[in-house]
Amino acid sequence: MAQCQKGMAQKEKLQYLKDFHKDTLKPSPGKSPGTRPEDEAEGKPAQREKWASKMDFLLSVAGGFVGLGNVWRFPYLCYKNGGGAFLIPYFIFLFGGGLPVFFLEVALGQFTSEGGITCWGKLCPIFTGIGYASVVIVSLLNVYYIVILAWGLYYLLQCIQPTLPWAGCRHTWNTDSCVEDTVRKNKSLWLMANATNSTSMALNFTSPVTEFWEHNVLSISSGIDEIGPIKWELAMCLLAVWVICFFCIWKGVKSTGKVVYITATFPFVMLFVLLIRGVTLPGASEGIKFYLYPDLTRLKDPEVWIDAGTQIFFSYAICLGAMTSLGSYNKYKYNCYRDCLLLGCLNSGTSFVSGFAIFSVLGFMAQEQGVAIADVAESGPGLAFIAYPKAVTMMPLPSFWAILFFIMLLLLGLDSQFVEVEGQITSLVDLYPSLLRKGYRREIFIAVICFISYLLGLTMVTKGGMYVFQLFDYYAASGVCLLWVAFFECIAVAWVYGADNFYDAIEDMIGYRPNPWMKWSWAVVTPVLCVGCFVFSLVKYKPLTYNKVYEYPEWSIGVGWCLALSSMVCIPMVVVIKILQSDGSLIERIKAVAAPVAGWASSRTKENGLKNSELLHPLDPSGTITLTKPTHTIVETTM
Repeated sequence: MAQCQKGMAQKEKLQYLKDFHKDTLKPSPGKSPGTRPEDEAEGKPAQREKWASKMDFLLSVAGGFVGLGNVWRFPYLCYKNGGGAFLIPYFIFLFGGGLPVFFLEVALGQFTSEGGITCWGKLCPIFTGIGYASVVIVSLLNVYYIVILAWGLYYLLQCIQPTLPWAGCRHTWNTDSCVEDTVRKNKSLWLMANATNSTSMALNFTSPVTEFWEHNVLSISSGIDEIGPIKWELAMCLLAVWVICFFCIWKGVKSTGKVVYITATFPFVMLFVLLIRGVTLPGASEGIKFYLYPDLTRLKDPEVWIDAGTQIFFSYAICLGAMTSLGSYNKYKYNCYRDCLLLGCLNSGTSFVSGFAIFSVLGFMAQEQGVAIADVAESGPGLAFIAYPKAVTMMPLPSFWAILFFIMLLLLGLDSQFVEVEGQITSLVDLYPSLLRKGYRREIFIAVICFISYLLGLTMVTKGGMYVFQLFDYYAASGVCLLWVAFFECIAVAWVYGADNFYDAIEDMIGYRPNPWMKWSWAVVTPVLCVGCFVFSLVKYKPLTYNKVYEYPEWSIGVGWCLALSSMVCIPMVVVIKILQSDGSLIERIKAVAAPVAGWASSRTKENGLKNSELLHPLDPSGTITLTKPTHTIVETTM
């Protein structure tokens, strides 16, 4: 009789799970992702969508973290910090911080099926502030990062004419100090120009590409105190890229997963074409040698290690909630560990190869101008909008190569932008799924967020907008903020929730335990690297300047630190709030808010002795199986 009842209970359990999976149907056409009319009619909680295929996830992640930083920041940092010697601290931070935190975020999203905020509320409620900090950082990042795309679109539109407008000095925006590069190439003419002008005038000669950037594109003012009027050409370009971004994500991962087939693959084709073109130019070998020549003495400088650490965290798009949100759309049994390692190789490999494409062109440009490579090497906007545009004017078919470069620049930035916006939206929508996953509310919410971000971004397309942009770039999503969040992510998972418990959850998802190095990194290596880099960043802190000349006023520096602290303060503030809201003594309160939510997060111990095939649902801290339906999570099981 007892065996019969046990068999009946097991059948009921399996039937429950089968019925549960019947509810995980694809959304009906024309409806918001994860919302079905039958669910709304019956009052059921909104279901969470999933990636249509494995490739959708891979390309979305690749597009999200392979961006502008790989092309315009890594090669410059490599040259600046000792060439090939820079790869030593780079790989230490890659294997000690970048890959472990990247895998942690993706696995956390897949395990909880939650966005960047609510995943921490389920796993480790006391550190829910990590999610809020990530959303603040990515929200500020989304405001200013897309301005780069507006500049790129403006340049692309200027390329559609027989002669590139930055190739000569005969335009209304040029000054008397403008000297074309053909004059600099001919040393006799250059000496003649120096002889017929005063020494001060000779030192003040400017390039037409620099004047196009500063006087035509930016119309830059004298300082941040003089914001000036909006440049409506840039405002329209900014609006255009925001509209494109909206339509890339408005249907959730169903639309994002298809758009990345173009935006994530085409830049690699363009980069390969530019690489082939670059290495075949005269002077390319000197540029590549300059890029990789090792200078081991530079490793004594703490700034080299700071640059390596911040580059890793920037290029892997971690601590922004975006990777957690993308991972949350994976099926429960998806092997995210294997693909995270492959994606890490793709990201770092792209950074390394792009250095050949960039410095081969810079070597060519230095030879054409008769100057040292160090004089033409640039980073960030200086590379994208000054150095490379100048280089294409020296090539045959300059308009063709300029169009290819700016298309690559736009696509590299665009998929990073809409993946980060998707991460922001997912994190916020998951806070109120029953409210925002009905009908077209999600689309309306995305439109509101995009519009508000556009309005804030208008401050960066004014005549003083470059100063505002640089203020956001230097403080809002700085390495200090990312290191702060990464440290607490590792502490929350490895020491509060438990690294072994999280490994149990990963084993249940992928069928085996990852290399122990990940666990050691979360527990020791990554926190130590983060603290060391964080402290040195503060010790080596220098106030912001523009072009190493203009010094920002004190009030603007204060605004910058407010932007940085707006995210960092979230973590300790939420810890205090959670403790105050709980009951009991201080120790009891901390234990209560540090424990995972019952029935959600797995903290399975070895004594439970459950096999993977028996673990049909995440367990509560007591180790007992619960069959309570989550709010909107789909849990894949092996039937």
